[in-house]
Amino acid sequence: MTPQQKKFDFEENWQNKLSKGIDQNLGEGTSQEILVGGESLSDESPASEKITWTCQALDRLAQNTDEKTRQEILTECACQYPVEDLQDVKTAYRQNRDVEQAINMLQGKFEAFLRETLDLDEKLVQIILAKGWGVAGVWDAERNRIISTKIPKSGFLRQYFDENDPLQKRRYYCHCPRVRDGVDDEPVLPLSYCYCGAGFYKGIWEEILGEPVEVEMLESVIQGDEVCKIKIELPK
Repeated sequence: MTPQQKKFDFEENWQNKLSKGIDQNLGEGTSQEILVGGESLSDESPASEKITWTCQALDRLAQNTDEKTRQEILTECACQYPVEDLQDVKTAYRQNRDVEQAINMLQGKFEAFLRETLDLDEKLVQIILAKGWGVAGVWDAERNRIISTKIPKSGFLRQYFDENDPLQKRRYYCHCPRVRDGVDDEPVLPLSYCYCGAGFYKGIWEEILGEPVEVEMLESVIQGDEVCKIKIELPK
């Protein structure tokens, strides 16, 4: 098997991004001490082993950083929205400096994703839209912030809405393959872990605006909430 044919391993990829973020923020080689033991893990490893190691690694990270730096490191581990799909929004914003227009354009992309890519029936699309979920989020113009609520993992979206058990719904909801099967198990991952997911939205808005934005986790299913909700503070 050539390097190009090597199967993508989310665990390895995530640890590589975390390692890079730690070394960039705390100094070259620091990650080796913090991430010790993680090299034996892969997507095939039991969820309990991955979660136990992650809790230990994040605890070591907490001993070496302040909260803001730790959050910054973890946002850099995020899966990213395709940059090429944001260029029309970016161009429009640079021309008009209109956040509302940018949000509307993102909303259009999101609705097309639901209808065309996921091929959801219109009733389910309208349920999702009525909840205010999705990549565009809800803009609070007065406070200059956006509140984004993730949709359930797209591969389990129909199962999520058919499920009545709250715990199973949270499992279907989670986007992270490292923890999806470990929701509500011990040990419980710290909320700081979810800044990886918040980094998805940070990346979107920094690409569009061309300026840094601040993100904050408001709700997370691994902490017992029904959804994952992120606040994006836009530059003043």
